[in-house]
Amino acid sequence: MSTLPPCPECNSDFTYEDREHYICPECAHEWSPEAAESAEPAERIYRDSAGNVLQDGDTVTVIKELKPKGSGSVIKMGTKVKGIRLVDSDHDIDCKIEGHGAMSLKSEFVKKV
Repeated sequence: MSTLPPCPECNSDFTYEDREHYICPECAHEWSPEAAESAEPAERIYRDSAGNVLQDGDTVTVIKELKPKGSGSVIKMGTKVKGIRLVDSDHDIDCKIEGHGAMSLKSEFVKKV
């Protein structure tokens, strides 16, 4: 039995073949086998709260007071963070904040300077 690729939309494993197309029964997405072979994983684009594209090494400003878990301190609005590093996890940015140490931030709470 041949293995069919998972659905590119919802990653369902229940795809089936119908003539010259693959079909996903869960989300009803249809695609051709050529598209499945030529599809390359797209590089993730990280954007700040204003929609600006972020890159490693950028300087950003915190746009909202943030209360880190397990800490009694607060990262105040307007705090500048230099030399960010983008990561692929639930928090998009790894950085060091002066007075707070190493942190992970979500890109929705920062603005590019």
